[in-house]
Amino acid sequence: MKIKGIAASDGISVAKVYKLISPTIIINEDLTTDKGEEIVKLDEAFLKASKEIEKIKEKTLINLDEEHAMIFDAHLQILNDPEIRRQVLEEIDNKSYNAAFAYSNVTETFAMIFEAMDNEYMRERAMDVRDVSRRVLCHLLGEKMSDPTLIDEEVIVVANDLTPSDTAQLDKKYVKGFITNIGGRTSHSAIMARSLEIPAVVGTGDVLQKVNEGDIIILDGINGEAIVNPNKELIAEYKKINDEFTKQKEVWSKFKDKKTTTLDDVEVELAANIGSPDDLEGVLNNGAEGIGLYRTEFLYMNNSDFPTENEQFEAYKKVLDAMGDKKVVIRTLDIGGDKELNYLEMPKEMNPFLGHRALRLCLDKTDLFKTQLRALIRASEFGNLHVMFPMVATIEELRSAKALLKECEEELTKENVSFGDYKVGIMVEIPAVAILADQFAKEVDFFSIGTNDLIQYTFAADRMNEKVSYLYQPYNPSILRLIKMVIDASHKEGIWTGMCGEMAGDQIAAPILLGLGLDEFSMSATSILRTRHLFSDLSKNDMEKLAQEAVNLATNEEVKNLVKSNLKK
Repeated sequence: MKIKGIAASDGISVAKVYKLISPTIIINEDLTTDKGEEIVKLDEAFLKASKEIEKIKEKTLINLDEEHAMIFDAHLQILNDPEIRRQVLEEIDNKSYNAAFAYSNVTETFAMIFEAMDNEYMRERAMDVRDVSRRVLCHLLGEKMSDPTLIDEEVIVVANDLTPSDTAQLDKKYVKGFITNIGGRTSHSAIMARSLEIPAVVGTGDVLQKVNEGDIIILDGINGEAIVNPNKELIAEYKKINDEFTKQKEVWSKFKDKKTTTLDDVEVELAANIGSPDDLEGVLNNGAEGIGLYRTEFLYMNNSDFPTENEQFEAYKKVLDAMGDKKVVIRTLDIGGDKELNYLEMPKEMNPFLGHRALRLCLDKTDLFKTQLRALIRASEFGNLHVMFPMVATIEELRSAKALLKECEEELTKENVSFGDYKVGIMVEIPAVAILADQFAKEVDFFSIGTNDLIQYTFAADRMNEKVSYLYQPYNPSILRLIKMVIDASHKEGIWTGMCGEMAGDQIAAPILLGLGLDEFSMSATSILRTRHLFSDLSKNDMEKLAQEAVNLATNEEVKNLVKSNLKK
């Protein structure tokens, strides 16, 4: 039996099934006559849960790193959130609900708010709330939490879902991979699986119901599938595939300290996308030649209030220091649309992706924007800073943003604050900018193409909507022509063009982008060595011919087939 899902972490494993099943929590709506006792129970449950989360955080620091341990700082924040506590106490006091029922009501409301958001990253945060809630409820009801630390033989964990707490306690010595009913590539469990370097398949829908404890399973994290109770021949075949994949990773690892060079000796720049200074270890370990996108919104989203100028300065300085003279592209605040701040009140919009977001919001809230710009300018003397504005639509917007930068420079000069040189660029993610790229190129030092949004805006299709997901077509010639337009315009003005969307690390798209003349490819750090190896086998001259042919085709599928047939030669 074959089970299909989402490939969340590369690799292949063969082992027997270990079903990790969380306790069934039954909450009665019994009213209480002793409100004080319920509050005492709640505080005791909070205390026990807090101690457990601290222990899991310590274990995560040992097994993984500080970045992943920060997940449990977020769990502690949820546990100690004053608004959650206030609402729970209100339910106990005003409605006489027992502590478990009141806590379950409030936390589920919070989880559903996250779940209703358009952004996949934010939707996954609903799991964090439910993870913390389940832990507290188990203590309130006397139930025992599932304990992955008891696993003492080689298994593949099968679960409805793996909470961050569960995943952090997996011992890769015994756990050879996991497969779940729900989840996506951006869930904490998927991210941790990639860090632990164990295969994972998520979002299967019903794997937990289809397998039995002790079944033998082949877990294929490369293609996103699992085979239950395979015969010996199939097991041998997959073990061979895994051996080849392991050897391939060893080949990729040899490219860590090499330049990215094509067969005909053309150098290309491979950079990494990051969300915080904690991502630097992965950047350096994978031999990135720079940072092509630092998403500063996570600095805001992980705070309970707007980060101060000094807090931002220290974060930017840390990244610039670590990268030395390598280029660091820092994107200014990209909030709105699918990314919200719980401390920034924003009106509900019919089409938030097309609304008051990113640079539009920053130009409206100039005090907020100038705090960030001042921090960036101050950090400029510590490295090779490139400031990038997102969601630019018109020349006037760009000029307004540059004017604010100049204003901040003048303020800092008057305050005798030193700063260095830096470059200014924009993300090209709106078709209007791609079409007018020849004019924008006269006003900036660089372009970086954000393909995730460029594709959805070009096809007028929400990439989060499953009904129109077929319109997310990165290889479509219409997209390739827009990209070519941007690259050609930049080169005519003597500036460079990079790409920081998912497409940059796509092994089908990369050869075409090389042929179109893209100067910088910025991607997840874990994709860098694979892409560097790919380019070492490609001729820039040949890829130029391939790209020319691709832009003159008619469909996404035709382009895909063209690249595949050429790479096989």
